[in-house]
Amino acid sequence: MQRSAGILLPVSSLPSPYGIGCFSQEAYDFVDWLKEAGQTYWQILPLGVTSYGDSPYQSFSAFAGNPYFISLDALVEEGVLTAAECKKANFGRKADDIDYSRLYAERGRLLRLAYSRSDIGHNEAFTAFCEKNKWWLDDFALFMAVKGRFEGKPWIEWAEDIRLRWQPAMDYYRRELYFEVEYHKYLQFKFDQQWRRLKAYANSKGIRIIGDIPIYVALDSADAWANPGLFQLDKDNIPTAVAGVPPDGFSPTGQLWGNPLYRWEAHRATGYQWWITRLWYCFELYDVVRIDHFRGFDEYFSIPYGSETAAPGHWEKGPGIELFRAVEQALGKREIIAEDLGYMSDTVRQLVRDSGFPGMKVLEFAFDSRDTGSASDYLPHNYPVNSVAYTGTHDNETLVSWYQTITGAERAMVRDYLFDYATPEEQLYKSMIALILRSAAATCIIPMQDWLGLDNSARINQPSTVGQNWRWRLKKPQLTKKLQKEICQLTTRYGRKNWA
Repeated sequence: MQRSAGILLPVSSLPSPYGIGCFSQEAYDFVDWLKEAGQTYWQILPLGVTSYGDSPYQSFSAFAGNPYFISLDALVEEGVLTAAECKKANFGRKADDIDYSRLYAERGRLLRLAYSRSDIGHNEAFTAFCEKNKWWLDDFALFMAVKGRFEGKPWIEWAEDIRLRWQPAMDYYRRELYFEVEYHKYLQFKFDQQWRRLKAYANSKGIRIIGDIPIYVALDSADAWANPGLFQLDKDNIPTAVAGVPPDGFSPTGQLWGNPLYRWEAHRATGYQWWITRLWYCFELYDVVRIDHFRGFDEYFSIPYGSETAAPGHWEKGPGIELFRAVEQALGKREIIAEDLGYMSDTVRQLVRDSGFPGMKVLEFAFDSRDTGSASDYLPHNYPVNSVAYTGTHDNETLVSWYQTITGAERAMVRDYLFDYATPEEQLYKSMIALILRSAAATCIIPMQDWLGLDNSARINQPSTVGQNWRWRLKKPQLTKKLQKEICQLTTRYGRKNWA
């Protein structure tokens, strides 16, 4: 495996004048910046349509893209919006923050305006896109249209006839909401068109995209509504159990995610066709796929539906290596990263070994007594070549704030391990980044906030909280030539520079 490096930055965190990072010129500029910084990978977070809480890990679809990422400037170039209309919209005043309530109102208004002016009825590319993707697009677009008719309520609260997909109701809503269905198809068409253009540009510059997919789909999703037999739902399509993780050092009551659990026996009966299709589609969009919560394929935590915390849950066996053998037989060998963090049992370790996928090594976990795994697994001198090393992930504190919040004894452990007692505390994050860059791990991914030395005001997500997550954005002046040169020098020094 060739030594390489990359940067973790969600698309939403890119600079942009329109309230959120998107597939605009700033994304192309960031690709160029990565290239000059000697990087090989741009790792992003899931690109799905976000719902309540704004989490990319709770999406209305496993296949649909987030319309927030559609470049308004590109729509201006097409002539379906004007620059004045976009400039007039109020997306909030903070360049380093995302105001989702304003975004929902203002972007929605502009996108509907663009749709009303587009001549998609005579657009052969749109027709071809709808035909090629009808296997997921038809259900998704109808789901979103009906959701709008029921004032945004979750599908398990809809009228019985459409909740249970009775044919007369399906026919009625397809006729009644024809233009609303078409609007959602239009948004997916523009998303797909713009994302594929950006990815092709990145690949032409030698930058590969690491995509990220949640193991689970949201309960309030087109996937659960359209395929209830694949999930642990009762005869009325209400969940019997939901997903989460048990209590640990970071969360005393565990994490109650609320996603419906898979009915694995039903997936096995189809030869895991839904999962094969999902991963095939992911590799249409990304070069490498990171699967979140990989340990759930070995054992998953089952929490009774209606529980207020994760505490009443218990472990159940997942499909194990059988699923990934079926995937490999259908798709061949593909590049997958296993997010194997958290409590690691012997059977999880064996599943990761059997799959051959690189696991993740997070530096912060090596010195933090709150982590439930084995600290020695995360010490850089123990990283195997077949692994991906991180300082932290989107769920962790930034490196700077993490060092400030661990105990004095743990900070002393960091200094001892680095054999560095002189570097000022405010600069120590650079020594920690260099530490994992010189490890044996084939790939190192550093969150952008850590390269910038930012504190927790730039944190992406704090699990088990709602309201202030997924909001941080990069300011364009932060992408300096000085930082780019420093990253390139370190990447080159430790044999990770992309020479493509």
